[in-house]
Amino acid sequence: MPSGRICEPLNVTEEERQKLESWVRRPKTAQRLAWRARIILRCADGAKNQDVAQQLGLDVHTVGKWRERFRTRRLEGLADELRPGAPRQISDEQVEAVITRTLERPPTQATHWSTRRLAQETGLSQTAVSRIWRAFALQPHRVESFKLSADPFFVEKVRDIVGLYLNPPDRAIVLCVDEKSQVQALDRTRPVLPLRPGVPERQTHDYIRYGTTSLFAALDIATGKLIGSCHRRHRHQEFLRFLERIAATIPADQQVHLVMDNYGTHKVDKVQRWFVKHPNYHVHFTPTSASWLNQVERFFAQITNKRIRRGTFCSVRQLEQAIHEYLAHHNRDCKPFVWTADADLILGKVRHVCETNL
Repeated sequence: MPSGRICEPLNVTEEERQKLESWVRRPKTAQRLAWRARIILRCADGAKNQDVAQQLGLDVHTVGKWRERFRTRRLEGLADELRPGAPRQISDEQVEAVITRTLERPPTQATHWSTRRLAQETGLSQTAVSRIWRAFALQPHRVESFKLSADPFFVEKVRDIVGLYLNPPDRAIVLCVDEKSQVQALDRTRPVLPLRPGVPERQTHDYIRYGTTSLFAALDIATGKLIGSCHRRHRHQEFLRFLERIAATIPADQQVHLVMDNYGTHKVDKVQRWFVKHPNYHVHFTPTSASWLNQVERFFAQITNKRIRRGTFCSVRQLEQAIHEYLAHHNRDCKPFVWTADADLILGKVRHVCETNL
């Protein structure tokens, strides 16, 4: 005598069968929906619940559940039902209050809110405030700096210098010139502990100062080669000596375009007279507060990260030797920096910042 509940025959229309088979074949169908479609197709072919469960490796009660859901609700019955959760504890008005207070009213005797401080003010939990901040991408603890040039000829200078980078003059050299001043020769009070597996290199937080030097550098934007020298002082006299070093390196009849910032030593009378005596040198000044236009600044960041910041030097002479050795190593396998932004792109970004934030 047969045991168990007798299931009613499952009738599937041709349209429903095509839909179920497409769910099974489609690679992007959710796995749970594909399994439910397989259950219905096998039941529609006349298989019993026990046989379908054994074939698919499922529990017989699971097969019976989806068979009955399809019989009563058809294809819509195979979708997951909405699961009721706990009632919402925080109202829209409370969320708005948290956002408004975060953006518009700083706390008393503080520059920015913390989650705990704001939770005390609003009566919510610290976790709730944190979730609201994350949902609206609010980070009061962070601050970023910016600088806008006030140069009245900012647009003209940007177009001039970017034009040199993207379309340099024929048979001319473009050099980006600047000084990295006040490079300190620092030694640690104890020997540096070397790198080990699982342990980073370690050095003491305190240090001994032995003095400073200034790196004068000129970057050839076409080749990436550096002309550089170190000087203990940072005056127009040292800058003139560096110009003479550039002139000794480059043929006398070569046209040279120099990109420089507006530092005072670049504009004194003796420097101006040097350029008058060398008419093949053409100066292009960057806008004020726009050192990012000078490509040699990228090299300064590179030498700082790779050679200076973590270095230990017992004297200024040792620091200068390390810098000169780095320059020689760089020039043996130098590559130019690739400038891709045109003037319209740069000016468009500056305009966007001004229009949206100021």
